[in-house]
Amino acid sequence: MKKVLITGANKGIGLELTRQLVEKGYYVYLGSREFANGLNAVQKLKEEGLENVEAIQLDVTNQESVAAARSEIGKRTAVLDILINNAGINGIVFDGNTPIMHKAVSTGIDVFKEVYDVNVFGVIRVTQEFLDLLERSAEPRITNVSSSQGSLTLHSDPGYKYYRNKGVVYQSSKSALNMYTINLAFELRDTHFKVNAVSPPSTATDFNHHLGTSTVEVAAQHILKYTLIGNDGPTGKFFCEDNNPETGEIPW
Repeated sequence: MKKVLITGANKGIGLELTRQLVEKGYYVYLGSREFANGLNAVQKLKEEGLENVEAIQLDVTNQESVAAARSEIGKRTAVLDILINNAGINGIVFDGNTPIMHKAVSTGIDVFKEVYDVNVFGVIRVTQEFLDLLERSAEPRITNVSSSQGSLTLHSDPGYKYYRNKGVVYQSSKSALNMYTINLAFELRDTHFKVNAVSPPSTATDFNHHLGTSTVEVAAQHILKYTLIGNDGPTGKFFCEDNNPETGEIPW
């Protein structure tokens, strides 16, 4: 049975990814910053008859927590087949249901640091810590959950449908994550690793005050489509079917 680690998996898209993977016959380590929330999520899944899942305390902003999670998972398995870096924040404050978007001319560095610590540095911490377990898999996969908001090409084009939807902190964090994805895929290009960035469609979750227009079920399906690929599959690519329903690939 293949083993999967998903960060930020106690709710939203992460929880649905867990559900769909367990249904497909995978064993999932459900990463949760607050262990109690992870235990509650696992209990919910087990009440649905999904047994091959367990909670792991994992705060991606804390190196000691990441190392402890590696130690715990290492006691349970010698191989990790899939890592989905799903944990993320946007740092946006809402006025009711209206997001107060971050401005490049005024947003403080502390906000950038907070968001980058999860969306960029958190991904790096987890990926580097678990790389040895992934290297033992015959088909290792790393999927970084990104956003089309991080596409430099799309968001520099005045003709792009979301051109005016700007938020400098979240957008730049996802651009940085995308470049990390490119570099990681390049360095692992002569192996069986497949490393890709995937943007789900705008999804109604706590992340955006449930203002998204799609569902967690669809989001998870999109992410898994580019995660559960064979050794002849793509690597070092950026996918968002919301922007390109034909091939899925979008520009960086």
